[in-house]
Amino acid sequence: MADVIPHNSFDTILVLDFGSQYTHLITRRLREINVYSEMLPCTQKLAELTWKPKGIILSGGPYSVYEEGSPHVDPAFFELGVPVLGICYGLQEIAHRLHADNVVAGTSREYGHADLKATRFGGHVDKLFDGLEDAMTVWMSHGDKLCNLPEGFHTIGETQNSEFAAIAHKSEPVYGIQFHPEVTHTPQGGQLLKNFAVGICGADQKWSMSEFIGREIKRIRDLVGPTGQVLGAVSGGVDSTVAGKFNPTRPGDLAEGSLDIQIVLELAKLLTEAIGDRFHAVLVDNGCMRLNECELVKDVLEKQLGINLTVVDASEEFLAGLKGENDPEKKRKFIGGKFIDVFEAEARKIEASSNGKVEWFLQGTLYPDVIESISFKGPSQTIKTHHNVGGIAERLMAGHGLKLIEPLRELFKDEVRELGRQLNISEELVGRHPFPGPGLAIRVLGEVTKEKVDMARKADHIFIGMIREAGLYNEIGQAYAALDPSRAVGVMGDKRVYANIILLRAISTKDFMTATPYPFPYEFLTKVSTRIVNEVEGVCRVAYDFTSKPPGTIEME
Repeated sequence: MADVIPHNSFDTILVLDFGSQYTHLITRRLREINVYSEMLPCTQKLAELTWKPKGIILSGGPYSVYEEGSPHVDPAFFELGVPVLGICYGLQEIAHRLHADNVVAGTSREYGHADLKATRFGGHVDKLFDGLEDAMTVWMSHGDKLCNLPEGFHTIGETQNSEFAAIAHKSEPVYGIQFHPEVTHTPQGGQLLKNFAVGICGADQKWSMSEFIGREIKRIRDLVGPTGQVLGAVSGGVDSTVAGKFNPTRPGDLAEGSLDIQIVLELAKLLTEAIGDRFHAVLVDNGCMRLNECELVKDVLEKQLGINLTVVDASEEFLAGLKGENDPEKKRKFIGGKFIDVFEAEARKIEASSNGKVEWFLQGTLYPDVIESISFKGPSQTIKTHHNVGGIAERLMAGHGLKLIEPLRELFKDEVRELGRQLNISEELVGRHPFPGPGLAIRVLGEVTKEKVDMARKADHIFIGMIREAGLYNEIGQAYAALDPSRAVGVMGDKRVYANIILLRAISTKDFMTATPYPFPYEFLTKVSTRIVNEVEGVCRVAYDFTSKPPGTIEME
């Protein structure tokens, strides 16, 4: 159970994952109403659980419950004496365990919006729909369906295609629904989950960032001890403080694995609050950072937050190693490997000069990372390699005997933003757009040179600055300027030129799993283009990327 978050004093709703793409949203929705929730794979055995949940939710999944090899929950969970809610596959699992013939393939599949009609019986049966309308819009995603009402159950909701779209046991707090309350497409879904967690399970609503901060600071102090030293890495993308494994398709992962400066600040602030100067942050400048990025990070970490920071300028080494390389994967691997080399050398200096042995390495694991590692469906396919290929955490653990400390391991990204506000980090930094770990090296398409990085850097600075001036920054999930490897003919100052092309990208997204191009007014893009062509030497054209994700990715390399 090494990947399971250590339990705490909160009442906890346990979500058992059957592989649905929406499972993590169940946990998020419960956290949003201050009910603590954890997710474990459906293969979890009750006997191996060291704590008792307040209630259990069985997630949806892509399988057919009646097929050989399909996943099934440990029957002991039903004997625990706590309320159970089955969602989609979870509903079918409840029905199937009572009788194998209760679930069949539907003659008509049901995907998308559906109209649910609730049926009222009174007593505990109606608690799930307490305060909800009798007719409601829900989101369906299923092919199989219940063909029989399980013995001992009432039907409490039906749709045109599913006569048993919601069921409840007559005497026990066991419920099943065919639709997905966790998605925003089910408008009253949040209230339904609250009815289950608070109204039926009786879970307290004590999960908050202020409580988390105090508890986590105490935990860090106890873990590190009175003399222990902790190392934290900050790289060209500012996200290498997290310096761990990542998978770009996991829920909640930002910009294909990038974590922004906000994560760095919150990790550093927490560690400094807990152990002061015994936390050592190392900023490695890879020569591919945004305009004034090093100065900004140095100013915020050192002057504003009082964090013990060492800055290493390795820009010449990085740019020299990238010369002549066009392959994006090779660029990422080189940057990751070189960063580890530079950081490891600096770590040795810090260890030699510190007053105590460096025993810990700070890693910014977030809860979506934990979910990905424990999900029943297993790690998703890797689309692109993380910039820390080779694994800085693994290398430091193996070569230096360092142990990991992961303060944000319990948090979703939106909770991390709230944490930043609680730590009095400025709203401008809390809401900052993600930036890729390799920095501008992957926004200069093709070979990376100092000249090309400078062009991309200046164009990006103009683009982002104008977005802020227009009051659009907080409406956009991520925006940046990239340099195209090809060149184009232009006319500048009555002269024919053959110069570079800047590509602009800005996306709207809720979770970075899907994204659409942000619909800028035509006049705005015209002004941006004019300024970039006039102010960035070597550029004669500007284009806007209208590609959604999928099929495109957020970054271009």
